[in-house]
Amino acid sequence: MTSAPPLGGPTAVVPGGPSWPVRSGTVPAVTDGYTDRLETAPDLAAALPPGAALALVTGRAAGSGPPADPAAPDWLRSSGKTQLAAAFAELLWQSRRLDLLVWIDATSRASVLSGYAAATAAVTGRDQASSCESVAVQFLSYLGETRRSWLVVLDDVASAADLDGLWPTGPAGRLLVTCADAAAVPRGLQVRPVGLFSSREALSYLTERLSSNRGQRLGAIDLVNTMGSEPVALTQASAVIASSTMSCLNYRDYFASWREQLTDPSGAPPPASAITWPRSFERATQLAPGGPAQSVLALASLLDGHGIPATVFTAPAAVGYLAAGGDAPASSETARAALTALERVGLLTVEPVTSPPTVRISPVLQVALRAAMPDGMLDQAAQVAADALLQAWPIPESPGWPASGLRSCTAALRKSTGTRLWAGGCHPLLLRAGDSLDQARLTGPAVDHWRDLVTTSDQLLGAGHPHTVLPGQRLAEACLTASRGDDAVTWFQRLLDTQAVKLGPDHQDLIGTRIRLGHALVAARQLKRAVSGLEAVLSDCERVHGPEHEDTLGARDELAAAYVAAGRHSDAVTLYRRTLADRERVQGPRHLETMTTRQCLADCYLAGGQAKDAVAVYKRVVADRERVLGPDHLDTIRAWSSLGSAYQRTGKAVAAERVFEQARVGFEKVLGPRHPDTLRSRAELARVYRQLGRYGDARALLRDTVDRLQRILPPNDPLITELREMLADIGDG
Repeated sequence: MTSAPPLGGPTAVVPGGPSWPVRSGTVPAVTDGYTDRLETAPDLAAALPPGAALALVTGRAAGSGPPADPAAPDWLRSSGKTQLAAAFAELLWQSRRLDLLVWIDATSRASVLSGYAAATAAVTGRDQASSCESVAVQFLSYLGETRRSWLVVLDDVASAADLDGLWPTGPAGRLLVTCADAAAVPRGLQVRPVGLFSSREALSYLTERLSSNRGQRLGAIDLVNTMGSEPVALTQASAVIASSTMSCLNYRDYFASWREQLTDPSGAPPPASAITWPRSFERATQLAPGGPAQSVLALASLLDGHGIPATVFTAPAAVGYLAAGGDAPASSETARAALTALERVGLLTVEPVTSPPTVRISPVLQVALRAAMPDGMLDQAAQVAADALLQAWPIPESPGWPASGLRSCTAALRKSTGTRLWAGGCHPLLLRAGDSLDQARLTGPAVDHWRDLVTTSDQLLGAGHPHTVLPGQRLAEACLTASRGDDAVTWFQRLLDTQAVKLGPDHQDLIGTRIRLGHALVAARQLKRAVSGLEAVLSDCERVHGPEHEDTLGARDELAAAYVAAGRHSDAVTLYRRTLADRERVQGPRHLETMTTRQCLADCYLAGGQAKDAVAVYKRVVADRERVLGPDHLDTIRAWSSLGSAYQRTGKAVAAERVFEQARVGFEKVLGPRHPDTLRSRAELARVYRQLGRYGDARALLRDTVDRLQRILPPNDPLITELREMLADIGDG
């Protein structure tokens, strides 16, 4: 394997980081009996050398197409693309031809961003302290630069829009995409179709699946000739045979009879998979009698088939559902037995390599199962699935699995059940999923999720319903986090209008919303309106709560920030100093909010040209934060950077160099070398080098910083322009 810089540092592995090679994500298990498809699938080893990208898409015979009914299962979508990708990934990994293997279920933008964040954490050995969108940009930049060999698999891409700006490239890496629809593949990406097995491949697959009992292979050729070569049908048929005393010849006779019963005399016979899956289900009920298999399948059909945490099926709501549909009391063991039976007959898989185990089921089979469910059963299963997901959600939540799977399952449940989760109001699962998106720093998907909840609740429950108001408040906050100030203003204003009708003018919630609206107005650069609104709400806070109440102090800080944004530094200093004195007296000098106000006061001094005053205050901020938060906390590191700027303004270049260097090291340690904050700290250090006459050091640092910034920022970004001009002024030396 090659030696190359990891994501966590420019020349060396991050101290305490993982050992290479590294893998991230869960590669689906390759099925028993898997054989290379030399006749109907591409040779991935030849088609995908380093630096290449390829998409496996659904292949169809000439003149054939998807079902005329869009709601009908399209069994050919499960043509074995994921299995080919999994086998190729494991081949490269086991042969030690990869330094980094990343597998991502790419059914949504949130899943892709979560996958990149997990891969970054695996490579760097640290949790990320910024949004997943920012982390993704850094990860893609790393893939484009590194000399380490990598493979990224984006499995089951649903839409090219989900990958906008997120396609990995790099000379040392390979990108493998699986996609049911070639239309979802961007131009320029080579496409290879994967369809049915050839007869030879089908026979080989069938006989390998039955290798433990050679007698069951009797009639294998006849079965393939009768059934055809659908991969899913052969998987299900061989599983039923292997779990019974049947032979291929027995199954063929039954299959022919079943097909005759299901074929409309005026039409073509149904696909083989439409015949085999009900037979597999019948066999599962024999292996797990009492009805739990049907209930487990009903729940599984509504969730994300790419990965369902097994704890969902053993949650109290799911266990109760199994008992209601069975002949005997149910337990978590009943659920596990049903999962085992369904796995034995080829209807799903349970992969124990994750904790909790991952349950997978074909998305096409899910469509067939939902189509077979009567409305009453679907209504009940939807509520049970929502309750079970909520009960299975760990609190506190850790990054990665199973939270990522629970979020995807919630999204799939919403899509498959329409408005059923609003029976009696917005189900709390939907709020939990939104909170999880916020916590995972999936800022864009969080905005989309909350907006969708608000829209649906508004239509079904009305704008003033509490289940509409709460998601609206979360949406406003999510817009702020995603730096969408104008949208945040819109939603905070709507929330304020709703509260004004129901709450009195002095109600604490109404005052809080007015403060948050003022913050959003500053973010949206609507400064005149922000100052006016915050002055009014501060006056009301002091009248209602008193001058030292927490809300009053917060309102005063918000108004001071608006003054700074509007260039009224003297007014801002007056407010910050008053608030700081009150916080020190009420909350203590080293309370987090006290330290934040002190930092804001120093920032205001610096922005207003009072650099010496800023230095004095920043020194206190740094000392307090190091003592309370520690030297590696991001707030401490940012305080060091601010102190460096103040030193530089006062002409103390040597002191500025020292603290900027400390800030740069801290940013690289916490955020990584490609984070925008890290690169900005490098730019500040380069300015100091220039000021000290260290032109060679300044030139080298500027060139590297500009090169890295160009990979993560727009080409006309003001910082890039400024650094280019500085580099031109220094010259080549």
